[in-house]
Amino acid sequence: MSQPQAAILAPVFPHGRFLVLGLQPGGDAKRALDRVRELRATDHSVVGVGAPLVPSSEAIPGLRPFPAIARTGVAYPSTQGAFFAFLGGTDPGELLHEARTLIATLGDSFRIDEEVQAFQHASGRDLSGYEDGTENPKGEAAARAAIVAGRGDGLDGGSFVAAQRWVHNLDGLDRLSEAQRDQAVGRRRDTNEEMADAPASAHVKRAAQESYDPPAFMVRRSMPYGTVREHGLFFVAYGCTLDAFERVLRRMAGMEDGIHDGLSTFTRAVSGGYYFCPPVRGERLDLSVLG
Repeated sequence: MSQPQAAILAPVFPHGRFLVLGLQPGGDAKRALDRVRELRATDHSVVGVGAPLVPSSEAIPGLRPFPAIARTGVAYPSTQGAFFAFLGGTDPGELLHEARTLIATLGDSFRIDEEVQAFQHASGRDLSGYEDGTENPKGEAAARAAIVAGRGDGLDGGSFVAAQRWVHNLDGLDRLSEAQRDQAVGRRRDTNEEMADAPASAHVKRAAQESYDPPAFMVRRSMPYGTVREHGLFFVAYGCTLDAFERVLRRMAGMEDGIHDGLSTFTRAVSGGYYFCPPVRGERLDLSVLG
C-alpha cells in the first residue's frame, strides 16, 4: 500500500537543502523520468515532479505550471522546474553530500536551476522575526489538508507542493517603526498575537486560510535561508490540491479587490513552481500514474 513521503508531515528540520532542477535544452523527458524512478525514498527527503516531466496533463489531474501573476505593485514570477527536492537533517555537510548523490543519480538530463541551503531560525521564526506557519493544521487535519485521498492508485498518498523563494529587504524592514512592521504582517512580532485592528492589506487578512470558501488549508514547511548579501524565505506549502494555495496567492496579489499583501513592504518573490510529490511504495516512489 502506498504511503505519503514521510518528511511532508514531519516537523521542520534544523537544516535543509532545496533543489529545483530543469531539463537540459533538448533533454529527453522520458529518460529523465526513468532516472527519477531510480531514487529511493527516505524519511528526511521529499521529491516532486513538475509539468515538464509529465507526459500529459491528464496523467496527474490538478498538476499544472505555476501561474505568473503581475499587477501594479506586485509580481509573483513563474520559474517552473521539472523536478523538486528537499533534503532535511541536522548536518549541513551531510546534506551537501546527499544532494551530490541525488544529482549524480539523476544524470545529465537535468540542470540545477535553484539550490538553497536553509535553516531553522529562532524556534520557527522567519528572518523578519515573525513566527512562520502559525495557522498550520495539526495531526489528522494536517494529513487531510496535505495528502491526496480517494483519487486512486498512484495518486492517493501523494501531495502537491507549491514552492517559492522570497528575497527580504531586512534593512528596509529595520527602518520601519514597530507599528508599521506589525501592520504589514497583522501580528505583534514580540508575542505573535493577531491584531484585531490590522489593515485590510495585512498578511493575516490576505492569507487567513479559514476566511476562504471552502477553507484554503495547507501545510507549510518553509525555511529561512541566506547570506549577508541575499536572504529570505524558501516558502513551501503542501496540499491535497494546488487550488487552495492559488486562491491565497491571487488574494495576496489583490486580484479580488485591488489590495495587495503588506508583505510587499519588505519582501518579493523571485521564483515559483508547482510539483506532485508521489506516494511511496516500499522504498521506491510510486510513479505508476506516469506509466
